[in-house]
Amino acid sequence: MAQLYDPGEVIFQDNTVRVYIDASGRQVTMDHQGKILRIQEQPGGYPQRPPQQPNNNDNWTLNGPVDGGAPYDGFANVPDNAGVDYFPAAPRGSGVNNAAIDRSTLPDVGTAPSPDNNDYRPAIEDPYGQSTGSGGIQGTPTPSVIMPKGQGAKTKMASYQILLDRIGTSPGVIDGKAGGNVDKAAAAYLEMTGTTLNPADEAQNNMLLESTGGPAFTEYTLTNSDIGRFYLASVPNDYAEKAKLPEMAYVSPREMLGEKFHIDETYLQEINPGISFRQPGEVIRVPNLGKQKRSPVAKIIADKARKQVRGYDATGKLVVAYPSTIGSADNPSPSGLVTVERIATNPNYTYNPKINFKQGNNDKVLIVPPGPNGPVGTVWIALSKPTYGIHGTPDPSRIGKTASHGCIRLANWDAEELAKLVKAGVTVEFTD
Repeated sequence: MAQLYDPGEVIFQDNTVRVYIDASGRQVTMDHQGKILRIQEQPGGYPQRPPQQPNNNDNWTLNGPVDGGAPYDGFANVPDNAGVDYFPAAPRGSGVNNAAIDRSTLPDVGTAPSPDNNDYRPAIEDPYGQSTGSGGIQGTPTPSVIMPKGQGAKTKMASYQILLDRIGTSPGVIDGKAGGNVDKAAAAYLEMTGTTLNPADEAQNNMLLESTGGPAFTEYTLTNSDIGRFYLASVPNDYAEKAKLPEMAYVSPREMLGEKFHIDETYLQEINPGISFRQPGEVIRVPNLGKQKRSPVAKIIADKARKQVRGYDATGKLVVAYPSTIGSADNPSPSGLVTVERIATNPNYTYNPKINFKQGNNDKVLIVPPGPNGPVGTVWIALSKPTYGIHGTPDPSRIGKTASHGCIRLANWDAEELAKLVKAGVTVEFTD
């Protein structure tokens, strides 16, 4: 539901084709360039997917499924206060008045998948292209960052990812692997600093790590509050079942810690063998993200081709960059300039089958409670074009590898950071 096409589970791969089971349970065959060769329906429909966490101290509501197959329908419980740029979470039961916005209709969602081209990165002579000041790097593919070889290769790559995360050029989830999101972060780092980084150059990277917060990894001790907080047993696909939940919470401490430390859950388990993630007092190894101060963002570039959001300060200097999912062929994002209108943290989500898509037998308006496993994750940044926004996602590992329904999806932690750096009136430019 949250994407038109997601490779999902790889069941076969060679140098000519890749075969996946996607999020809809379909078997998808692609060539090495990402071209869809065949889509075969499988019995059983949508598989159930694990979830993520919620923050349960608010009552903001967004009308309309977010990246769920139809347009947004406004902001049911977000107050229309032109004098406030940033709206903190409103406590539940606070009776926030509704503030309607004009509705605009997006195209119906088609069935054609949007291929993930992250694994296809052609070699080019000038991989980074030219910086264009406040507009950033335009029109050139990102370079391929080469995975280190030999013993400790994944640790070197993960350390490289942590360094990029600290500096503000987010590689997405830290997983110790090369890929499209790392490539985009490397290109943004070049634009930001004028220099390149090599994950195999331990001396250079250790020097930069030391100057930005110390070693790449640190230790964290699980607390009673980590283990004892509310967790869901699972997250249902059905919106009617979602609406019955008290919040769209994480399903496990490991999932919560993955988001807290920007790390892939599987990789977190891999670097902590034998850890259950369910006992207070367990000491785990996690990324040392540091505490970097970011400059305010005065302009955002939403680069559709690169699948990246870049933020620039008032002087035109790049200050942050995030991998993103921006629209699709069937539901494109707008072109040109829009502006940030308001920001909501921990928003509810309103499913309306009469305005939005029809899911199964659901024929009534449903309110999905807030949380990181909700359709918009933990943040909604409303744009001046009705129904469009920048928001979080319940599945950060799929950022940049799927299609959205016109809006901009970021990992929850990247959306939360961006929300603190922007205010109403900041320009958002969509580029092709």
